[in-house]
Amino acid sequence: MKIYSRTFGGVVFDIFNYVFFTLLVVLCLYPFWYMFVYSISEPSLAAKGVTLLPRGFTLFNYKKVMELKGIYNAFFISVIRTVIGTALSVFLNALLGYLFSRTEMPGRKILYRMLLLTMYISGGLIPYYLIIKNYGLLNNFMVYIIPGAIAAFNVILIKTFIESLPDSLQESAMLDGAGYFTIFTKIVMPLCLPIIATIAVFSAVSNWNSWFDNYMFISSEKLNTLQLTLYEYLNEAQTLARLLQESGNIEDYKKTMQRSLTPRGVQITITMITTIPIMLVYPYMQRFFIKGIMVGAIKG
Repeated sequence: MKIYSRTFGGVVFDIFNYVFFTLLVVLCLYPFWYMFVYSISEPSLAAKGVTLLPRGFTLFNYKKVMELKGIYNAFFISVIRTVIGTALSVFLNALLGYLFSRTEMPGRKILYRMLLLTMYISGGLIPYYLIIKNYGLLNNFMVYIIPGAIAAFNVILIKTFIESLPDSLQESAMLDGAGYFTIFTKIVMPLCLPIIATIAVFSAVSNWNSWFDNYMFISSEKLNTLQLTLYEYLNEAQTLARLLQESGNIEDYKKTMQRSLTPRGVQITITMITTIPIMLVYPYMQRFFIKGIMVGAIKG
């Protein structure tokens, strides 16, 4: 058996790779670590700067944010919106992608092109608002769910993935008497887990981070999402800090900043609170997510 010895150039190349990718990982993770360290540091000390370790460990930032009026109801609304919106979006996009993959579907090409047009043409904000109003979705929880239930890009990904599956699977099921819906739920959906996981991640992130529809179409505080609630509080904190500075009373400003959240502390703490829940989803979806993206990229 012939044994190949490693050359000096190969060793140097490996060392360079390890060093380079280690630095790359550090550069990618450090911003998140910095925000985490800042959020658990004493606000007055963190304002002077932090690096790797917290300065004066405290959970004061999180405590104050969690004491906001309506914060728990807003968190519940955001969770329910994300769960329902993601589940409905995945099902409808998958069903529509399956229908467009069937060549016997009447008007398939025309309808598919009409769907593609929605990626390039928009009616604008005012017509969109009038449509929401005419459908009775103002101050309605369903305004979070219905308008974004179907996305053209997601339909394209699923359609492309389904077309990569062997036709013999569906044909044999039809010979056994299975209908289109049975084939979709029993055969197509289980085989489409990679792309479905990809769509689920896209939809979950979009629903969780969305706040503009809440800002435009909802006036009831009971239906406010977590993102809008924290956004409004952040604006209030920044306004308070600016007014104190502009008043010229530096002592009041310093005292206020010492016993309350600083605007930067609010911003970073809010970023952590809204980021951590959605980040927990990625480890479970990663292997499906990567496979789904690769298939969509190659087959599309």
